[in-house]
Amino acid sequence: MLSEKILKLRHSLAFRLTLWYAGVFTLSSLAAFLVFYFSISTTTLQHTDHDLSNEIAEFSTFLSSRGMRAVKAIITIEAESNGVDKMFIRVLTADGEELASSNMSSWKEIGASKAALKRLAEGAPRVFETIAVPRHRYNVRVAYGAIGPGTIMQIGESLEEDEERMEIVRKIFVVTLAVLMVAAALVGWFMARRALRGVEEVTSTATAIANGALELRVPVKAGGDEIDRLATTFNSMLDRIHALITGMREMTDNIAHDLRSPISRIRGIAEMTLTGGGTLHEYETMAADTIEECDRLLGMINTMLDITEVESGAGRLRMEELDLGGLVREACELFRPVAEDRGITLVSDVPAGCSVRGDVPRLQRMTANLLDNALKYTPSRGTVTVLVRETNDEVVLTVSDTGIGISPGDLPHIFKRFYRCDQSRSQAGTGLGLSLAQAITTAHGGSITVASTSGKGSIFTVSLPRQPRHS
Repeated sequence: MLSEKILKLRHSLAFRLTLWYAGVFTLSSLAAFLVFYFSISTTTLQHTDHDLSNEIAEFSTFLSSRGMRAVKAIITIEAESNGVDKMFIRVLTADGEELASSNMSSWKEIGASKAALKRLAEGAPRVFETIAVPRHRYNVRVAYGAIGPGTIMQIGESLEEDEERMEIVRKIFVVTLAVLMVAAALVGWFMARRALRGVEEVTSTATAIANGALELRVPVKAGGDEIDRLATTFNSMLDRIHALITGMREMTDNIAHDLRSPISRIRGIAEMTLTGGGTLHEYETMAADTIEECDRLLGMINTMLDITEVESGAGRLRMEELDLGGLVREACELFRPVAEDRGITLVSDVPAGCSVRGDVPRLQRMTANLLDNALKYTPSRGTVTVLVRETNDEVVLTVSDTGIGISPGDLPHIFKRFYRCDQSRSQAGTGLGLSLAQAITTAHGGSITVASTSGKGSIFTVSLPRQPRHS
């Protein structure tokens, strides 16, 4: 069980982020230490070189004022005062031949460097070398410099104190780095867990929703960071999905209800005809009624498919520049005989040149649905008025009637699929016309609104942008 938790932890994003944080912090600390270490090392070596150079300068002055015999005496004193195992001094000719030296018992392996003598001969004021001496734990810094004509001084000083000091620095850094790595891992784990807390809440919510808790939402804090925006977007997606599921359930219920009636009628007609021993005329009537009911069913199903296609974007709109005014005038002319048959006055005030970008068949369908709806619920001697107006950014289509109107309780629901007001149930219809009109309008980036007074009529207003955003 513990091994499974550890394995799961190793594959978690928080663990990987912690490793990255600790790794980057450790590498940054190591780089900073290396810069710091080499800076101290270089400064220390420069200080040693400066001291050795001053020693050579002092011996040069001493040689010119006291002579070689005095120099030989002072060499021994100087080396012994610093420790014969920590310093040696030699006086050489330009060819490297020894003229005088301090106690060299600890430095037998060190000779005169021909490369250093050559560089002095070429004019270098000082030459420095770091030498590793066998059987000596610490390196030696050796300086060469001329103290007189043809006379070279070689001074060597053990770097014991400097290297011990740098060893202490390294040990301190190793301990400090180990502590910092642990601290970095803890801080990285804390930061990773805190940063991913919102993701875990989204994951937990998604898991609960997958198990059926569709009402859950991710808590959104007031920080406004990326996680909060993710939570807000996720909640919006959940609201949309919940609305779609609710709509699907309602649609399923409505489909079951609306399909049951025509199917029951078809079955009832067929049963009565078959059991009644009907005549040929009765069978023909049954066939005609069956065809009529089937056409009604097919129309309902096709309309539902059209609404779904438009809302989902499965069928792309064929956008083109069109004259909405001309399209509306054609629709009015098409419905004018229907209006005359019903004794309704159809008034249209549609100017030319109201251009928009849109899908011609879809907009024709939307306009036809609005006109059919207005004529259907307007009594004889009533009036249906169609207006088109344009602004800088949009074209507005208004269809108003003096019909039965819509009650305040029904008004918020009239664009829902299969919804039919109490006053409209006496009329033939499926309750899908306004849903399709709204879907088409929304797909074009527009909006459709309604204002109505029960018993006095309704006004439907469609606003279409001249240039849809998604086009």
